[in-house]
Amino acid sequence: MTDINDLYADASLEGAVTIEIVSKDGFDGWLAGKDDAQRTWIGSAGFKGEAGALCLVPGTDGALAGVVAGVSDDGDMWDLGGLREQLPAGLYALEGAADVEGAALAWGLGAYKFDRYKGDKIADGGARLVWPDGCRAERVSNWVESITLTRDLINTPAGDMGPADMADAAAGIADKHGAEITVITGDALLEANYPSIHAVGRASDNPPLLIDITWGDPSHPKVTLVGKGVCFDTGGLDIKAADGMKLMKKDMGGGANMLGLGNMIMASGLAVRLRVLVPAVENAISGNALYPLDVITTRSGKTIEIANTDAEGRVILADALFEGGAENPDLLIDFATLTGAARVALGPDLPALFCNDDGLAAELIAAAKAVDDPLWQLPLWAAYRKMVDGATADLTNAPEGRFGGAITAALFLEEFINGAKSWAHVDLMGWNQSAKPGRPVGGEAMGIRAVFGAIEQRFGAPAK
Repeated sequence: MTDINDLYADASLEGAVTIEIVSKDGFDGWLAGKDDAQRTWIGSAGFKGEAGALCLVPGTDGALAGVVAGVSDDGDMWDLGGLREQLPAGLYALEGAADVEGAALAWGLGAYKFDRYKGDKIADGGARLVWPDGCRAERVSNWVESITLTRDLINTPAGDMGPADMADAAAGIADKHGAEITVITGDALLEANYPSIHAVGRASDNPPLLIDITWGDPSHPKVTLVGKGVCFDTGGLDIKAADGMKLMKKDMGGGANMLGLGNMIMASGLAVRLRVLVPAVENAISGNALYPLDVITTRSGKTIEIANTDAEGRVILADALFEGGAENPDLLIDFATLTGAARVALGPDLPALFCNDDGLAAELIAAAKAVDDPLWQLPLWAAYRKMVDGATADLTNAPEGRFGGAITAALFLEEFINGAKSWAHVDLMGWNQSAKPGRPVGGEAMGIRAVFGAIEQRFGAPAK
C-alpha cells in the first residue's frame, strides 16, 4: 500500500501548484477571466471542461504554473479519481472543489495498485495533495486505508488467501485496534455447533473456520457485521464451468468488505460495541464433499436441503447470522457476493440492499447518496417465502426456477437473524470489471462507506 504521507501533505507546506476545478457548463465564464496567453494555451490544448479532462498550464518560465481539471456538472466525486496518476511529481492544492472530502478520497483511491506479484513494482506517481480546508484528514486517511485493505484481500489469489490467511489478516486488524479475536477451526466447528460452516468447507484440505472479532464498550449499542468468506468456490459437486470459476477468488468479497468496515469503525472510535463474524471456507470437491439433496442441520436447529452445492454462501451465513443475532444486536448487517440474480437486476456496480426495517433502509440509502457509495433497495417480498421451503427439510438453499433469485436468497437468510432488532443484507459484486477513475479492475469495497455513515448517524460521535 502507498503510504498516506506519499499521497497527502500538510497545508503548512508552501509551493503547491493550484488545481482549478471547472465544469463544462461553467467553462466559458471561467475562461473569460484568464489572460490572453492562458486562453490561447488552453484552447490549443483542446480543454473544454469535460469531466475527467486535464490541462497543464505553463508559466512564463516554462515551468508548471497551474492545472485545470474538468468535472461533471453534478459534481461526481469520481471525476477526480484519475487525477493523481495524470500529474507529474510535485505538490498540489485544490481550488473550487464542491466536495473536498470526496475529492481527497478519490485522489487517494486513484493511487491504488495491486503489485504484490510484480517483479518490477509499479512506480508511484509522486504527486501529493495538500489537505483541503474543511477536509477531515483523519477520516479520509482511514477510509483510504480500509478500502485498500478490502481491495488487497479480494485481489490476493486463493492460493495465498485461504481461510487461515483470511484469519491471519483479521488477527492483524484486531491486534491493531486492541480488539479480541477468536478463530474456531475445522472439527472444532462441530464441537461449537457451527455445522453448516463445517459442512460446506470440510472437503478442502484448508479447513473451514469462523472468525469472531469483538471490540468496544459492552454498554454501547451493539453492531454486528457478518461477511461471506468463501475463499474459493468451485461450485462443489455442482461444479462451475471454467468461465464461472475464474473469478471465484473474489467470493470472499463480503467478508473482506466487513473486515474493511470493521477497521473503519474501530479506527474512527465510533461509540458502538462491534462484533465481526466471517465464516471462511473453500467450497471444494473431494470424497467427503456435500452431495446434492444432502440435508444438514444448522446452528439454529433448522434443516437445509442442499438442492445445489453451488449455493453455499447462504448456508455458511446461516450459522454466522444466527450466532450474530443471538446477542440481540441493535444492528445486524451482512455482506455477501451471493447471487447472479442481483447482478442481472442491478449490474456489477450497484449492490442490492434488503432490509427488514424501513427506517434503517432509509438511513442507509441516504448515507449512500451522501458519500456517493450506492445501494439500491430490493424487496423482501413475503409472497415468495414459500419458494424457500424444502421438500425433505425445513428450507432449500436453491429454489426451483430462475426468478427472484436475489429475493429468495435474502428471504432464506432472514430465517436465521435470530434476535436482531434490525437487519440489512447487501448482495454485492465486490469486483470492478472495467477500470474507472479511482476504481481499477479488481477487488472493490462497495457500500461500506454508506453503512459506516448510517452507523455514525444513528449512534453518534466517536467514543471519548
